[in-house]
Amino acid sequence: MAALRAFKSAEGRGVDVPDIVCYEKQDDWGGQWNFTWRTGTDHYGEPVHSSMYRNLWSNGPKEALEFAEYTFDEHFARPISSYPPREVLWDYIDGRAAQSGVKDSVLFAHAVRWTEFDDETKTFTVTVDDLKNKKTLTEVFDEIIVATGHFSFPNVPDFDGIETFPGEVIHAHEFRGAERFAGQRLLLIGGSYSAEDIGIQSHKMGARHVTMSYRSGPQGFAWPEGVDEVPQVVRFDGSTATFVDGSSREFDAVILCTGYLHHYPFLPHEAQVDSPNNLYPAGLYRGVTWQANPQIHYLGAQDQWFTFNMFDAQAWFVRDVILGSFELPDADARQAHIDEWLTAYAEVDDDPAAVRFQAAYVRDLIEQTDYPMFDLEEVVDTFLAWKKDKKTNILTYRDQPYRSVMTGTMATVHHTAWLDELDDSRERYLSAQPTADEAQDAPDPA
Repeated sequence: MAALRAFKSAEGRGVDVPDIVCYEKQDDWGGQWNFTWRTGTDHYGEPVHSSMYRNLWSNGPKEALEFAEYTFDEHFARPISSYPPREVLWDYIDGRAAQSGVKDSVLFAHAVRWTEFDDETKTFTVTVDDLKNKKTLTEVFDEIIVATGHFSFPNVPDFDGIETFPGEVIHAHEFRGAERFAGQRLLLIGGSYSAEDIGIQSHKMGARHVTMSYRSGPQGFAWPEGVDEVPQVVRFDGSTATFVDGSSREFDAVILCTGYLHHYPFLPHEAQVDSPNNLYPAGLYRGVTWQANPQIHYLGAQDQWFTFNMFDAQAWFVRDVILGSFELPDADARQAHIDEWLTAYAEVDDDPAAVRFQAAYVRDLIEQTDYPMFDLEEVVDTFLAWKKDKKTNILTYRDQPYRSVMTGTMATVHHTAWLDELDDSRERYLSAQPTADEAQDAPDPA
């Protein structure tokens, strides 16, 4: 959606843009935000893309992800709180894309099967299945943008004895809601955002006890009663899990919050990003253009603090490369640039440094394009304040308001505390919001 918006923006300035085709496997756009109750395979027999669950609320302030050229104020015409539920964020990104009139460029229910590059013609032959009409198509393209993200193919490690566990074992990719874990003892294997969010959601929905098992180190929040952390799982013996510190516990269900794989089955291996989930995958010039073949571009291939506005910055840059308004340097110069950023990334040793690294990355991209620059340092401050809020109280951080970096508008305080809000719908969220005057009186987290 960011890539399509980028080209539409150039077209609006009178730039002659190439013919664009977007193949989308799902029946509608939105990627992860296109929620489905399905897990495993969809109604076409395709792997389900979305890892979204029904009761998800943003786990970071919307002020840190706001589009620079389509604000929350513009979309909702009034202030809203800093942590919207998924339906509200979906409405925002859908509204931005719909306003652009780019949906005509998308062929929905079209699954890309294979991409073949011809070294002589310097073109790609793309084989695609039209899932609704059950036809296989081929088309030739000059440039490829891989805009699938990398949070759809779960990383599923093995654990000694897990085959003896009698309860439910799923990956976070298959998690659709915590209600069914009410009254259960739940083990979450993983020590990052998925474990944190699913764990607290399960606590909210009445899980008897939530245990998170970390590999490298505890998250260290002040967990409420009924939630805690233990070190890595060593083995399972039936319903009992034993951990590296020698302790053991019985569980009713297990959720693997063990991350995702870079996996692009429609590309030959020599064209695929193969990287851990980090802020600067090797092999991508400016984090987007494939060094081995600069006619291939990736959007959102890195780990993310910045999200929507970073995808925009990447899309605007890739657009300008394709349009020729940014001239790519030769391979040696590109590699030197990659090495320079990898060296800087090697110095990142904590979360504040990681946020600042990605802010510098986003700034570098925006400076090459006409995407509106925004106060990246203020966004960094918002992220750091968010981290502090979570350390203060993991159950109430979503109740805090922030000020828009783009418009200066202060967020409202949602009419119901997150812990007490059991209706995640857009209609409920947008009902009876505080007035703009009330919002101005809200405390400023800065």
